Amino acid sequence: MPSSGCRWDGTPARPHHQRTLRVAPDSPTRLVRSAQPGRCRDCGNRIDWYTRTDNGPVSLHPQELPATAVPATSRWHVSSGTAHPAHDGTPWCRIPHPALCPARKAPTPLTPQITALRRHLALHTRRLLDTGAFTPPPTTPPSTPTTTPCRPTRPVVHLLHTRYLAAHPVDTIQCVAQTRRRHRCTHTVLTPNAPPGAWTLLPATPGRRQLALPAGVMAVYDLTHLPYAEQLRWRHQRCPHHAAAPGAADLALAEWEVFDPLLHHQHIHTRLPTTIRNRRS
Repeated sequence: MPSSGCRWDGTPARPHHQRTLRVAPDSPTRLVRSAQPGRCRDCGNRIDWYTRTDNGPVSLHPQELPATAVPATSRWHVSSGTAHPAHDGTPWCRIPHPALCPARKAPTPLTPQITALRRHLALHTRRLLDTGAFTPPPTTPPSTPTTTPCRPTRPVVHLLHTRYLAAHPVDTIQCVAQTRRRHRCTHTVLTPNAPPGAWTLLPATPGRRQLALPAGVMAVYDLTHLPYAEQLRWRHQRCPHHAAAPGAADLALAEWEVFDPLLHHQHIHTRLPTTIRNRRS
């Protein structure tokens, strides 16, 4: 039987010659659009991260599929490193990984090819679990009481005179720089050797032109008291090591989103996350 050229976990079986990657000096971002592989945290299968047309990330299945086998609503194509949620008229297309993830509920309707591919990924997940190569995220039973810090999952951060909505808790915001092994840096932006910010209560609707909200104040992680270089490091979402290495490329986009109190009102918290409380998850 001819070899597929890949190991059982999907990684290449033969070493390949690495290309020299460069970042254009006039590029608005230092993101290297190639070499953005990853693995689904729910099933462990390989995925490719791309930037959507609205600058958001999307995880696509690494391989192209026949367009006739993919429902029209799930067809994507990649052009110049950007993923577009539409078909480009070619016989092939890409499909988002959530539509194939065996750890998620299957969307409807499913074609026979998509059903077979989901079954293949489910078998691969089982093999990863059996060999210990993949550990699914822990789940806490609904009836189990847990003691957790009262912290927002998507905090509002104030830096460079602008409020941003973070994609993760403050202490888990990951550096976006690329390491020498062409992987994403595993360090966090908040480190013990760097000065931290401070939680404070600020007006929920600064300025006079915005509509009033029921909450008068909101909890904000304030970084404005830090030096300009530190605030810029947070804005670029880099750890102190890669902030001192401006030549290093980025492997992902900074996950900041400009905070809008009307659009993001569900992320407004009126209590400082400095207490520990018991709750049932």
